[in-house]
Amino acid sequence: MRAWVLERAAGRVPAVVLATVVLALSGCGAVRVPATEPEGPAAAACRTLMPGLPGTLYEQERVEVEPDSEFVAAWGSPTIALRCGVPRPEGLRPDSELFVVNDITWLGEPAERPTLFTAVGREAYVEVSIPQAYQPPALGLVALSELVAQDVPALPAGEL
Repeated sequence: MRAWVLERAAGRVPAVVLATVVLALSGCGAVRVPATEPEGPAAAACRTLMPGLPGTLYEQERVEVEPDSEFVAAWGSPTIALRCGVPRPEGLRPDSELFVVNDITWLGEPAERPTLFTAVGREAYVEVSIPQAYQPPALGLVALSELVAQDVPALPAGEL
């Protein structure tokens, strides 16, 4: 696998974009984001991660999600969405191009122009989508990577 390392310095962040997984806006101001249902160690890790997520991301306030889920968070409009405990990404293969942000390995999909990122190599897969309106996307991943590193235990070396 090839890996890139992103650092906080804006000049070192490649121009990658993320698309939102948000399906629709409801009339009550909540955003619709598919819920996840992790089990076992993944659920425990997500329950540790979620309460520590920031109230703002890219200066966007956290918004309500529908259906209500302890494993999903969203910010702003257009919506930035995070889902903890998603299934292993279908695109994760031995030859996948991965990159590292603050010690967290991320898979960007699609590979040629990533629009959705999933933290891999942890007890729970953490997926985040960031609309093109928020640039560079890596700034959001920096803040989230620190929390994932702190709250979601790493798998043994070599496991993704």
